Amino acid sequence: MDSSTTANTDSENMHGKKKAGDKVTPITLFAIDGSTFSLEAMRGQRYMLSFFRFAACPFCNLRMHELVSNYSKLGGSFSIVAIFHSPLENLQRYVSGHDAIFPVLADEEARYYREYAIERSISGVLKGMVTRMPTLIKAMAKGYLPTRIKGDMTIMPADFLVDERGIIRTAYYGKDEGDHLPFDQVKAFALSEV
Repeated sequence: MDSSTTANTDSENMHGKKKAGDKVTPITLFAIDGSTFSLEAMRGQRYMLSFFRFAACPFCNLRMHELVSNYSKLGGSFSIVAIFHSPLENLQRYVSGHDAIFPVLADEEARYYREYAIERSISGVLKGMVTRMPTLIKAMAKGYLPTRIKGDMTIMPADFLVDERGIIRTAYYGKDEGDHLPFDQVKAFALSEV
């Protein structure tokens, strides 16, 4: 699974997009519990590095629900690192209810969003609102309401599957606000042999 998927962008990013074969950029951020987390802790294991939008984003909370609910299907040696473009207090307010057993991090300044060339797209926001309306309604029905938006609303999600050596095996840049790497692809990577 050495594929690299990208989406069109409305704007240029400070750094080039990550692609399959690239090494992960080191990350150190505050975790949802207030501790400091370093991506170095993931060395030697496979994981998904997932960039979300702001903490109150309904699509993001529905995806977190999916990941937490299905986490046991990924095998015991696979993990997820979730990053939100939000201040820590807003992350704690909106995302702590998921009780994730994997690291959930706050990147209020979007430092690593720039490092990984995470896209911003007004058309992606509009596309997501129109084409994913049933998903948005489902998310809001679960109580994922964006009542306190703290973060850039135009940031698109992105997912990176990373091997034991810290090499990106799949880079997936979402085309709209609800576009994540399908869970079946995450599971296939998590359970595959080298």
